[in-house]
Amino acid sequence: MTQMPAITLVATPGRRVKMVELAREAEKRGFTGIYVPSLAAAMQFCQSVLEATSTIEVATSIQPIYYINPREMARIANYLHEIGNGRFRLGLGVSHEVSRVQFGVEGRNQPVSDTRDYVAAMRAAEADSGTLPPIILATLRSKMLALAAEVAQGAVWANAARSYTPTQIAEIPQSARIAGFTTAVMIPTVISDDKEAAKEVHRRTLRMYLTLPNYRNYWRAAGYEAEMSAVEQAIADGKGDTLAHVAGDRWLSDVTLFGSAAEVREGVEARREAGITTPILVPSSTSGGMTKAADELFAAFA
Repeated sequence: MTQMPAITLVATPGRRVKMVELAREAEKRGFTGIYVPSLAAAMQFCQSVLEATSTIEVATSIQPIYYINPREMARIANYLHEIGNGRFRLGLGVSHEVSRVQFGVEGRNQPVSDTRDYVAAMRAAEADSGTLPPIILATLRSKMLALAAEVAQGAVWANAARSYTPTQIAEIPQSARIAGFTTAVMIPTVISDDKEAAKEVHRRTLRMYLTLPNYRNYWRAAGYEAEMSAVEQAIADGKGDTLAHVAGDRWLSDVTLFGSAAEVREGVEARREAGITTPILVPSSTSGGMTKAADELFAAFA
């Protein structure tokens, strides 16, 4: 393998010390980054990981823009940028409607303009806050990708279709790519010789995403028109538990990684060949939680 992937770790309540230990182990084993989703105290967890490590890149993937004022975000981001000696990357995004409702910011329906304004406000605060780290915008389709190329240093997808990746990479201006524009994708990953069991893990993980219109619209654009129409019919029929089965194995194999260690490593290389600079493996296991999944991933890339 030419370069190790990055890994997702979640600051799960009650397991945070263990997650920091796993971050140290990931650095020791040569993984290229720790990418932290917004599930639980992402910014604070990034700080702990930065303080516990010395060389590995650390990033949010993502920190929702509606939860922290942009001027305050600029201060926090600069702090992490400074204590991490430039290893921190700030992944920003709008999150999902379900999450926004929980935080009392539902009804936001201008993701591109809201993100543009947020990044501009952070840039305007830079004179007081200090230098910002590289910014990576969460994206799915063309408008947000174009904004990322315009105002940020990278883009990060979640559950992206590998087959559609070259089409989207071609949309990034050559000037941005020459400047080192990051293209990252969070890939649900299960290492197991029992492929049917691994697929079931992925189906449970991805079922929620299939309920989200923005993801269905993305997968439609990626070539899954019939599958997403079938998913919407299943939703209308009250068959929510079947959504990932309805979407089919062709779709599942395109947006996840599963199988033997060798097959997963080959899948990472395929993502790089498609134009992804930073494959981010999101580990799950057929026989345990995050710790077991991380151990399986470490063994696969030993």
